[in-house]
Amino acid sequence: MNNFIFENSTKVFFGRGCVKEFLAGILSEYGNNVMLAYGGSSIKNNGVYDEIKQILTEEGKNIFEFSGIMSNPTYKKVIEGTEFAKENGIDIILAVGGGSVMDCCKAISLGAAYEGDIWNDYWEKNGIIYFEPIPLGVIVTVTGTGSECNGGAVITNEEKKIKTGRDYPKCNPKFTLMDPEYTFSVTKMQTASGGFDILSHIMETYFSKTDDDNVSDDISEALMKSVIKNLPAALENPQDYTARSNLMWASTMAENRIIKLGKSCDFQAHQIEHQLGAYTDCNHGCGLAVIQPVYYRHIYRDGLGKFVRFATSVWNISADGKSAEKVALEGIEALENFIKEIGLPTTLRELGVTDKNMLSEIAESCNIAPGSYGNMTHKLILKILNKCF
Repeated sequence: MNNFIFENSTKVFFGRGCVKEFLAGILSEYGNNVMLAYGGSSIKNNGVYDEIKQILTEEGKNIFEFSGIMSNPTYKKVIEGTEFAKENGIDIILAVGGGSVMDCCKAISLGAAYEGDIWNDYWEKNGIIYFEPIPLGVIVTVTGTGSECNGGAVITNEEKKIKTGRDYPKCNPKFTLMDPEYTFSVTKMQTASGGFDILSHIMETYFSKTDDDNVSDDISEALMKSVIKNLPAALENPQDYTARSNLMWASTMAENRIIKLGKSCDFQAHQIEHQLGAYTDCNHGCGLAVIQPVYYRHIYRDGLGKFVRFATSVWNISADGKSAEKVALEGIEALENFIKEIGLPTTLRELGVTDKNMLSEIAESCNIAPGSYGNMTHKLILKILNKCF
């Protein structure tokens, strides 16, 4: 394995009833002004909002609600939240939702403690955080991004048409509350796209060097098999607690930095999807589902051994009497079939992309991931996008 330094400062409270059991005690360690941040009406419709607000009220907290955080959160929304936090003297931000809410709130927690331009200083480029962001706590209601246990946040700058992510350990949530029952009401499409995002995160790490025998790849294979088993179960029965809890923890494990230890990581598919999202505002998991199989057909020869292992160890494909290339391609085909099985799109047109002319601009705007198998170029990215169309 490659050398590494590991750190994760987020304390996790996991399981049925954990919010009722622990939230009040946790909040007693912070000030009275709580910024309750969330997206739309879903947490009000499923009872989560009422439960959390009752706990905050009983603890005598001053509640400042900040709602309307959208999918693919924008820098404009971050600035709105930053000003809101400063104006109300917020002591702690409580983000209730999925990855978009968590990511937006991480950026807000940073911006509210900083006087400069956080886009220029911390998203346009990697910066050094020499101060303490406003404390952030998370209550997960949608699984997929794994954002609850890292400092990563993906933000879209609409004016510049740039969607980019940074991971700062200082932006890690102080605590995360994860009750799988909070995900029971998530729609089938959100469940499927979030579930594929989990699988995508694992694959982005798995399909990278080192290719020597290593613990990280072993864990990744177990996680991928768990997602492949539990995602269809959750889609069939949204209240399957076992399936929901396994997906919730797999999401966290995919992005809490553990499986990345000793790995170079790829994330080229994410770089492509981020810019596709910046131009089209498409669903993140759906965009990845379109891109990833096509991308892998372009790079599998450069990581042939790993793709063979993916086919045999994850999909249980027999290698008897077959060439390595055939086995590798059967693994990618199994991935494609799984995407169809869970009802996600397989082309850009299914995503609602109708203007093929924009693909060239999207391709040119993509970052090149250094951990990718092979030598990725903007010309090859355009080829991949055209194939996806």
